Amino acid sequence: MSLNVGQEAPFYWPIRVYYEDTDAGGVVYYANYLKFFERARTEWLRSLGFEQDVLRDEHGVIFVVSSVQIEYKHVIKFNEELRVSCRLTELSAATMNFHQVAERTFDGAVLSEATIRIVCVNAQNFKPKPIPNVLRSCCL
Repeated sequence: MSLNVGQEAPFYWPIRVYYEDTDAGGVVYYANYLKFFERARTEWLRSLGFEQDVLRDEHGVIFVVSSVQIEYKHVIKFNEELRVSCRLTELSAATMNFHQVAERTFDGAVLSEATIRIVCVNAQNFKPKPIPNVLRSCCL
């Protein structure tokens, strides 16, 4: 059974585009959008009081991306300041679905949107494992 939990306000994380994020034309390389989304999810988790290494060490779980649907709306260029959102939209026993948006800070233009599914897995054998209750309780 899964719960729709996307009613709360999204979490936002600021990102500055570095030269290393771009291609020769000064445009963010398409795969690097996923890094921006990953950073926002990590900081969302941290804002709830959880560190991924502690979850691994104390609960024996890690989180892996199982699917991504991304739409690139506008290019992102070197040195731009972004605001990347992270909003949990669905929570089940071992999965979390997120809606994420990268927008330019100065004008709010939506540059990319993604739906990302994360699976909680056993840190040793990588088989699905229920999300620890201590984390689930923060997400409901």
